[in-house]
Amino acid sequence: MVRKNIEYIIKDQLNNTLSETNFNKLGKLYRGKVRDNYTKGNQRIIIATDRLSAFDRVITTIPFKGQMLNQVSSFWFEKTKKLVKNHLIEVPDPNVSVVHQCQTLPIEIIVRGYITGTAWRSYLKGEPTSGIILPKGLKKNQQLDEILVTPSTKAESGHDIYISKEQIIQEKMVDKEIYEDMEQAALKLFKYGQDYCKKNGLIMVDTKYEFGLKDGELMVIDEIHTQDSSRFWILDSYEKLFEKEEEPEILDKEIFRGWLMETYPKTFPDIKPDEDIPLISEDIKIELATRYMRSYKKITGLDFKAEVEDVNQRILKNLKDTNYL
Repeated sequence: MVRKNIEYIIKDQLNNTLSETNFNKLGKLYRGKVRDNYTKGNQRIIIATDRLSAFDRVITTIPFKGQMLNQVSSFWFEKTKKLVKNHLIEVPDPNVSVVHQCQTLPIEIIVRGYITGTAWRSYLKGEPTSGIILPKGLKKNQQLDEILVTPSTKAESGHDIYISKEQIIQEKMVDKEIYEDMEQAALKLFKYGQDYCKKNGLIMVDTKYEFGLKDGELMVIDEIHTQDSSRFWILDSYEKLFEKEEEPEILDKEIFRGWLMETYPKTFPDIKPDEDIPLISEDIKIELATRYMRSYKKITGLDFKAEVEDVNQRILKNLKDTNYL
């Protein structure tokens, strides 16, 4: 599918994006930034919507985003299930995952191979990230000598807060042994993801993991190695662009964060929780959707099947056909 055809399909889908769901019979609803979660007993049904969050706010919707994220996440869950256990049971619809209900741990584990994004902004201010002070003289987007683990709180709304391992354990936010298992699991997954992406011409720059407990056993939950939870750069051009102090080719939503800060510098990145969201252009939505599709193919090796349709109705049909509704 050539780029022009893809752009036409994406444009046609702009009015069909999935902003939210209301399937009350599925269970108790909790709406996250991107996913709608329905809980009943020991099972959770997660529906990935097309909502796009940035700077801890839901900003807009992007065509096909939920489907791509759910399919990429399930791809990685299948690839890594023998490495670290995860919560996935089945995928009855491209936007839907049925998972084990777990006790969510209140800490996110962010793993970084390069200094960029939030860590870079903190570095410029001379501020530590999760209690870690990096050496002087680093350049933006530079590969770090060692992979960094920078945990943060998991906020239900508003900003997540970076926090040190020592503080997590001291305040008993997570048991010491469990936290160390989380770190080790995150490092295993990140190294596997980096190696796999490298073979496909991608750099996995950084990513975040969320964990939960099922009957006392640690599991990866939520999503894994998606374009929302991870940062991806094109491998072949990285070195040349870095040497010229130019930005790498990006295949994640960082381009959208950059667009927001450039277009609305008085609003982003420090948008307030009650502040109105400014107008988001169709062009940036289409550009972002095409990049999600490119990274989908880079990661999975498969073409993304984009069809103009009512996503909500398709999900409803598939949930009925699989006896969830």
